[in-house]
Amino acid sequence: MNKLEPLYPYFRPYRRQLNLGLVCVALSSLIGMAAPILIGVAIDALWTEISPRMLLIYGVTVVGVAAVTGAFRYLQRIYLVTMSRQIQFDLLKAFLGHLGKLHPGFYQEKSTGDLMARATNDVEAVRMLCGPAIMYGANTVFTATAAIACMLFIHPGLTLMSVATLPLVAVVTKVFGAKIHVLFERVQDQFSTLTTRVQENLAGARVVRAYVQEASEEDRFAVDNQEYVDRNKLLILWQSAFSPMLHLVIAVGMVAVLFYGGVLLIGGEITLGEFVTFNMFFGILVWPMMAIGWVINLFQRATASLGRIQAILDTEPAIRDHPSAVPVETVDGAVRFRDLSFAYEPDRPVLADIDLDVGAGVTVAVVGRTGSGKSTLLSLIPRLVDPPEDRLLLDGIDLRRVPLATLRGAIGMVPQETFLFSTTMRDNIAFGRPQSSDEEIHRAADLAGLDIDADTFPKGLDTIVGERGITLSGGQKQRVALARALIREPRILLLDDCLSAVDTETEERILQNLRTVFSGRTVFFVTHRVSAAQMADLIIVLDHGRIAERGSHRQLLDHDGLYAGLYQRQRLEEQLAAAV
Repeated sequence: MNKLEPLYPYFRPYRRQLNLGLVCVALSSLIGMAAPILIGVAIDALWTEISPRMLLIYGVTVVGVAAVTGAFRYLQRIYLVTMSRQIQFDLLKAFLGHLGKLHPGFYQEKSTGDLMARATNDVEAVRMLCGPAIMYGANTVFTATAAIACMLFIHPGLTLMSVATLPLVAVVTKVFGAKIHVLFERVQDQFSTLTTRVQENLAGARVVRAYVQEASEEDRFAVDNQEYVDRNKLLILWQSAFSPMLHLVIAVGMVAVLFYGGVLLIGGEITLGEFVTFNMFFGILVWPMMAIGWVINLFQRATASLGRIQAILDTEPAIRDHPSAVPVETVDGAVRFRDLSFAYEPDRPVLADIDLDVGAGVTVAVVGRTGSGKSTLLSLIPRLVDPPEDRLLLDGIDLRRVPLATLRGAIGMVPQETFLFSTTMRDNIAFGRPQSSDEEIHRAADLAGLDIDADTFPKGLDTIVGERGITLSGGQKQRVALARALIREPRILLLDDCLSAVDTETEERILQNLRTVFSGRTVFFVTHRVSAAQMADLIIVLDHGRIAERGSHRQLLDHDGLYAGLYQRQRLEEQLAAAV
């Protein structure tokens, strides 16, 4: 039961439902015992005297008992199955909430398909334990206890003979249950692999078609799918054999009861009514004996699934609020890098000795070759990756001591890889500020240069963009993401090469719009285009993770270094393009 310990807190809010459900299970089981007793009494009574009045009385009584039993069975399902759905909701909410706190490196190790399998199949397996398994398990305990007590009252010897097969039931259940547990884990692992394959093929459908790999991907899916089917077949084989084995053991007990009971009846030790009642109790006892196996099967599945879920929940978030976080009421936006060095892996620095003091309201352009550390520099500011302690300051406070909600609430960021949700452009723009008015949404769209494009769509900003924005071009997706950041009116704006897919003319128009947005805000924007960098108050040039040059556009041209070389190359490219 220790394997289920992580599940206990989810039951606490629903203790009343659990207790009421168990009471209903107990009452339905105990009241249900009255029917066999009434039938046995009726047989013995009618053996001596048969009358319509007696038949009516016994008939109505049995029907009444069945109705009351049915009512309590209905209530037990209402309480316990509803509780299991509520626990499923809470568990899934906790699971998805925890995923949102984990660092980006976690998602490099775990595939989306694997996480989806845990959030669907595994959570459902745990739900089955929380509702149906508890209900049928409790029913087994109450029904078996009551039935055996009544059977002992009728004839102890006959009872002992009838329950002699129970140890065999336990052995069969243990052997099959252990095997089913292992096989179910293997099925779930393969389901994760299969889900990952499907997710990647759907997300990369364009790439698959572009490289004419449809047949190859179908073959790879067929291999994974066949493995999933084969593992399920083996699981089904053991599950299918489980029930017949239980029936065989139970049938042996029934034969023994009929033989020995018949001897007792002939010898006059029990009446015909008692013999019928005893056999009815034994019939009632058959379901609990079979249910034991089914409940243990659910238990085995749930423990395997809970272990997979708990493995994710036990993963500590690498980035979280510092124990001695400093309450910050307002953010001005002054950012200071103080001799900061950073590496994802030991001995492989990405940034080295970054010393940079950016006052509130200053616009900084970050320029450099691919792999020079530009994106990492921006990712440190909202703590998407954690900076070294006391090396990155916000308004004079160690960034790690600023509460995450406050820090990220003051930042608007457009990452290099644009992600859009499969909803409307309007919803994507308002994602970070759902309460935004229609006027604010349109203003953000206009600032991001979406006004002309939105007019070409069938429903304007209410057009569905498809999964990951598949219906939009690369430049349109970037502009939607830019509008999403602008609508928040953040104190700090981080733009990671967010206009790389936009043509030069559109970029110039957007930059003109952004001049008004940048005013009064601290802005870091990564760009490969000198035309964009010119509008910054400060330009820094990164090279191999170090600040190689810094200054204004004019100062860097006069310095005749890396930036000047980049400027000359882009001027030459523009001249060649114009000549053609």
